[in-house]
Amino acid sequence: MAARKDTAEQPEQTPAATIRTQEYDAGEGWQVGQRAPKDAFRALADNGSGAVTGPVVSTHPGGYARQIVAKGGLITEGVRRELDAAETEQG
Repeated sequence: MAARKDTAEQPEQTPAATIRTQEYDAGEGWQVGQRAPKDAFRALADNGSGAVTGPVVSTHPGGYARQIVAKGGLITEGVRRELDAAETEQG
């Protein structure tokens, strides 16, 4: 029978150099992966239904409102969808 190789005797090999990919900040803007240049809010209906109404604004509109993203927050796919939906409804 062939002798079994004992892995405990083998020192663990580490790479001579580990190259890390460079990460760049996508900057500020309203595209996915960027940081929001300002707050984004959308008013909610006064009747308690929770339905969004009105345009996206950068300051709290008073009454009931939902904050879509805070200044400096990461623009995700969900945030971008909400912003696009608001533009479509207002357009």
